[in-house]
Amino acid sequence: MEDDDYESLPEGLPMVTYMAAGSLAGIMEHSIMFPIDSVKTRMQSITSVTRNGGPFQTLHLIVREEGLFRPLRGMSAMVAGAGPAHALYFACYERLKRLFDSFSILHGSAAVACAGAVATLLHDSIMTPADTVKNRMQMRNSPYRNTFQCMVSMYRSEGLKAFYRSYTTQLVMNIPFQASHFVIYESSQDVLNHSRQYSPATHVVSGAIAGGAAAALTTPLDVCKTLLNTQELMKKRVDAAGGVGNVRVNGTVIKGLLGALSTIYAHRGMWGFFQGLQARVIYQMPSTAVSWSVYEFFKNYLTKTER
Repeated sequence: MEDDDYESLPEGLPMVTYMAAGSLAGIMEHSIMFPIDSVKTRMQSITSVTRNGGPFQTLHLIVREEGLFRPLRGMSAMVAGAGPAHALYFACYERLKRLFDSFSILHGSAAVACAGAVATLLHDSIMTPADTVKNRMQMRNSPYRNTFQCMVSMYRSEGLKAFYRSYTTQLVMNIPFQASHFVIYESSQDVLNHSRQYSPATHVVSGAIAGGAAAALTTPLDVCKTLLNTQELMKKRVDAAGGVGNVRVNGTVIKGLLGALSTIYAHRGMWGFFQGLQARVIYQMPSTAVSWSVYEFFKNYLTKTER
């Protein structure tokens, strides 16, 4: 096997090997920048009182008013979801990229984009409930003591559907996010690492570029997803700056992407769809760089051990 063959993991490896590499990459991705993710969630809330400050001012405000460890609330839910979700995600991506690339009508960027889109369906089926719990734990004055109590309370008061209220919106966001993310990453590798050798520096740079660009493009959909996940916590709060109170529309729960779009526009205008943009890009660039670096390291290591 030649040095650049690590780009496709060796044939015959058990599925658990793909999944182990993807699982660790996902956990590292979501953990290392989690405080900035908490800032993003706060800034995207239509009842946020921190929307006029930047991400680092908001982080400082959270720590000053709520304690040093407040930005880490909800991290356990994300870790619990990220492990299995990314295990399925990367395993599916590797298998399908190779399969699609073998078809004459799907090769290169098209194969990468299609593989990333299909892998997202599996990924989001696990990550949507975890993301919902995480968002509720991140909100200001969240009533939940811990992740488990949040899950139990949601299930008892709102039922199983509450965990998947934003699933369609998440897919609408993540399919273009992941498709563009993979295409940009692979294209960056074509330029920076044309020989496709194992090159940690180029994996970091390509991952950061891909994550930042894809995050910026899909921020409006991420704002909608945050609203759908957290509306129950915001319905009785009044925004001191803007006078926004109950976020329900005509007394009913906001449902789906169209409901979220109309609510955000009504309360915040067009700018509301870009709340937390800077925080999301700041979060996504290093986290995606870490994810790809960890995953590419394991691909290289596992390939060498199979020789």
